[in-house]
Amino acid sequence: MITLLQIAGSLGLFLFGMRTMSNGMQRAAGDRLQAILSYMTGHRLTAVATGLLLTVLVQSSSASTVMVVSFVNASLLSLTQAVGVIMGANIGTTLTGWLVASVGLDVNVTAAALPAIGVGAVLVFSRKLRRTPHGEALIGFGIIFLGLSFLRDSVPDVSDYPQVLEYFTLFGGYGALSVLLFVLAGGVLTVLVQSSSAAIAITLTAAFAGWIDYPSAAAVILGENLGTTITANVAAIGGTLSARRAARAHLVFNAIGVFWMVAVFPLALALVDWIMPGSPYSIQGIHSALPAHLAMFHTLFNVTNTSLCIGFVPRLVRLVNRAVPGTDDEREIGSYRLPIVGEEVHQSPEFYLVEVRSEIAKLGALAEKMFARLHGVFVADEAEADRVVAILEREERFTDEMRDQLTEFLASFSMESLTKRGATDVAAMLRVVDELESVADSCFNLGLLAQRRARRKLQVDPQALRGLSEYFELVSSFLAFIREHLNERVTAEEFRAARALEERVDNERNRLKKAARKRLQGGGNVRTELLLIDMIAHLEHIGDYALNIAQSLAPPPARNSAGGAGKRRVRFGRGGHER
Repeated sequence: MITLLQIAGSLGLFLFGMRTMSNGMQRAAGDRLQAILSYMTGHRLTAVATGLLLTVLVQSSSASTVMVVSFVNASLLSLTQAVGVIMGANIGTTLTGWLVASVGLDVNVTAAALPAIGVGAVLVFSRKLRRTPHGEALIGFGIIFLGLSFLRDSVPDVSDYPQVLEYFTLFGGYGALSVLLFVLAGGVLTVLVQSSSAAIAITLTAAFAGWIDYPSAAAVILGENLGTTITANVAAIGGTLSARRAARAHLVFNAIGVFWMVAVFPLALALVDWIMPGSPYSIQGIHSALPAHLAMFHTLFNVTNTSLCIGFVPRLVRLVNRAVPGTDDEREIGSYRLPIVGEEVHQSPEFYLVEVRSEIAKLGALAEKMFARLHGVFVADEAEADRVVAILEREERFTDEMRDQLTEFLASFSMESLTKRGATDVAAMLRVVDELESVADSCFNLGLLAQRRARRKLQVDPQALRGLSEYFELVSSFLAFIREHLNERVTAEEFRAARALEERVDNERNRLKKAARKRLQGGGNVRTELLLIDMIAHLEHIGDYALNIAQSLAPPPARNSAGGAGKRRVRFGRGGHER
């Protein structure tokens, strides 16, 4: 039991080091992380390179594959593009084996680990150097090798357990069947530890300690490539059809590779032995040839499998489409679900901000669509007004769900895990989401006011109606301006343009209200004029919300140069009453 706990603790230290190094590398890369995602839509080879780089930065093929599935779920990547990225992620995950083999399991790894941690600590705690992310990456690097050192020491000497060793050797004399048994064992091991990196570290350590021989360890590594696909397939459950297909493509791709590799297994081992110096069959503990041979086998497998399959990506996509049939409109209408899958999100928050921006753009497009529905409803009959209000009510509830889920997701990020730019973006996104939902609320309330006019058969003065229509077009142009800038920064010049638009909205509100008061003094219908004033107030507040969004998207210098803060927020409940 003590030995098992020591092994578990060593793995925990190893995984903690992987996460710390990953977080440090991502924060050090900063805004360049999100630029990486733009290359995913390029050529197949570019997609493979992107997947490789993504996995190196995230330090987990499972996390990077789940991320890709999530991007497909949000329609940021097509299935064809996702397959290329997944292929690259498989190559990227071979880094763990080389990380172990580069230092070796038979040397004092603390000789490299402790200096790395020491230098990293100086970078983390020094305010003058301002290199905290780089320090975290170094500390994580050191912790990884400390974990490996403890793992090596925790695995008992095989010579002390001859009966157990003899039991293991019983599975090694059945040719291809033995290979399949160890492939299965590797898959189960990866599912149990939920990390292909940890599974590879265990395999290399066990092989180095003599518990399993070189061919068996290679077969286990093949199984680990299959086991790592389970995480993405579980994460895709409940996602869109494309997300489920992307996860299945990962499984099919790896299964194809394992199938042909098992068929040429002895030849593959001979090729690795020819490429790598030293003999992997020597007595354990003499040198580090065995980990290096296994790392090369892992790399050779993934690089060759990608090279063979990259030309057949369209056929692979067609195969997956047949295996997971259906249409893309299967998602339930009327309810929203944030298309971000998996639990690895907070390990790589910077990458997921791209996806959140995409969802915010959808929220902005929906709010603008709701506003466009109001065109002509102010003079519609009761049946038409009822129809529009019913649609607006469903859409308004949908925007409520979007706001709630996006806000909860963004608020769950720890500001310490983000770059300075990322933390600023999250704060801006939180406000933008809230303001867009307020626009949707006002659209629904405008629909209710139009419905009230139609039901009470109130007649609107033609001149007042003309003025209201022009005001509607002015606010509509402001919303279009905001939608165009939702995914980018607003410059000082653009923010001044937004301020000018909002001032026009305010001036037009004052003119229309003054005209309504004149009509009241001239004997106009009180109910009609008060209802028009309510409509004008809602349109003006949509302008306020739009200005607040522009302010959130503008950097502080631009805000200050354009005249300071946005407008105060006034929230309206259902029915149009201020609250």
